[in-house]
Parts: sequence; structure tokens; C-alpha cells
Amino acid sequence: MRITPGFLFLFLCGSPLCVSAMNQAPPTVLATDPKAADHAASLSESGHCSEALPMLSKASGHLADKDLEKRVELDGVRCATLLQSWSQVADFVRALQRDFPHDPEALYTAVHAYSDLSTQAAQKLASTAPHSLPALELDAEANEVQGRWDQAEKDYREILEKNPSYPGIHFRLARLLLSRPNPASNFQDEAKKELQEELKIDPSNAGAEYVSGELARQVQDFAGAIAHFTRATEIDGNFADAWLALGMSLLLQKEYAPAIAPLKTAVRLEPTNPAGHYALATAYARTGNKDAAEREFALQKQTAQDSDNQGDKAPQ
Repeated sequence: MRITPGFLFLFLCGSPLCVSAMNQAPPTVLATDPKAADHAASLSESGHCSEALPMLSKASGHLADKDLEKRVELDGVRCATLLQSWSQVADFVRALQRDFPHDPEALYTAVHAYSDLSTQAAQKLASTAPHSLPALELDAEANEVQGRWDQAEKDYREILEKNPSYPGIHFRLARLLLSRPNPASNFQDEAKKELQEELKIDPSNAGAEYVSGELARQVQDFAGAIAHFTRATEIDGNFADAWLALGMSLLLQKEYAPAIAPLKTAVRLEPTNPAGHYALATAYARTGNKDAAEREFALQKQTAQDSDNQGDKAPQ
């Protein structure tokens, strides 16, 4: 006789009580008492975060009343931040993004919460490993963002002195050389060298391939640009700018039919980018597909108009 798991359970647990328990439906998980959740929110809003936080954490994700749910999770972020309970901050933010993914207040709270989490992590890195390469890299990035170009370059070079194979640094040096104001006359050649070194260390750096392609395109080396952009799309299939640059480079080479596929991918990944629709319309027009060209030209006009309207509404 074949012994099934059910038979084995009955054999090992033959009492009427055990059999009855097996036949019962699993208990239903009840939602948190809304009165208890409201009390927890009120406690937090009156400054009693230490007492409220455990109750807020318990209530989060288990309330039928969505207004109360949002209130609980927003209060949870605030209290966890005040108490510097960073793991709970992250938990409440994830809950907000799960339960209210398009709510402006939830998104605003998430922006500030992630900023606080980033600051806390940076401070911990600086205090626990101030001389480590990641700490030096963080300093370099901060200097670059603040326009302290010379100090940022010095920091990046120091990292490479300590570890010549540290990934990402040659790419960032190239980016810095291309971004800084009043660069040296040979800055593009120097950036190209840095990108080549980066790709020796990390051949899967799609960004390095993309920037290499842009540098090649600027000197009208379209064959080289196409090779770099193709490699970037192979590394990262969702790299919309690389797909667009590949298609546009093929257009400049008058390879109109081959340009269609990468340009279609570009507009699929970024349907609101007018440049993608314009390039694809051009490719269709050059290959005789009049209807498709007209459709893409119309989309180009519409997306450009939408972009202008959004710019008009942007805060000054």
C-alpha cells in the first residue's frame, strides 16, 4: 500500500481531537482594530512616539479604512525617523509605496525619508570606516556634485592609487572631464582614455560604452559610435538613450531600414521623448512607409507639446 502524507498524518495523529483540527478551515487573519490604530496615530501626533511606534507598526498594512491606513503609515515614518529607528523607517516607506503608490503626500514623505536614510548611512560609513575606499568614493561624488572639480579628481585618483582595478572610477573621471567648465584642450582625448581603462576593468559598464559612442559620434566616427551603442544595448536592454543614439547613428550612416528596430525600442522605452518619434518617423519616411511616418510625426508633435506644457506648469 502506498503511504501518502495524509495517511501518515492520520497514522501519527489518530485522536478525534487531532482529526477534527485537521478538518477545520485555517483561521481568518482579522484586520487590526481601527480604534486601536486611531489611538496609536493620536499618540504619535501628540508627541508620544515611543509608545505609539510599536502599535503603528502592528497596524500598518492591516486596515480596511484607507485614510486611516495612510495616516498610520505617515505617522510611522515620522515617529521612526524621530526615534532613529532606521529599519522601521524603511518598512513604513515600503508600506506607503505599496499601499499608496501614486499619492502625492506619500511620495513626498518617501523623498524625505530616503534622504534621511541616505544621510544616516553616509554618517555611519564616515564614522566606522572613514579611510575606506567607499568612504573616499562618497567624498569624491559629493565634491563632484558641488562643483569642486579639482578635489573630486584628486579623490578619484587617490582611489586608483590604492586600487588600480577599482570599478567605476575611470568612468567617473571621464564624466568629470567632460562635465567640468573650462576644460583643457585635450579633455575629450583624456576622457576617451579613461573610458577605455574602465572597459578593461569592467566590460559590462553600459554607461562607459554609451559615452564612448557619444565621443565617437561627435568626431563623426559613426561606425565606432554604432559599435559602442550596440554594445551598450547588449549590456542593458532597457537603456533607452543608447537605443536612440544607435538608431540616430544608423540614420546618419543612411542605414534607414536597420535604424527602425532600435528606434522602435527607444520609443517603447521612452514614449514621451519627441526625439525618438522624430527619428523613427524619419526612418519610416526614408524606407517608404508613409503611414507609419505620419503617425510618428504626429506623436512627435504631441509629445513635444506635452513637454512644453509641463514646462509651463513647472514651479518657478
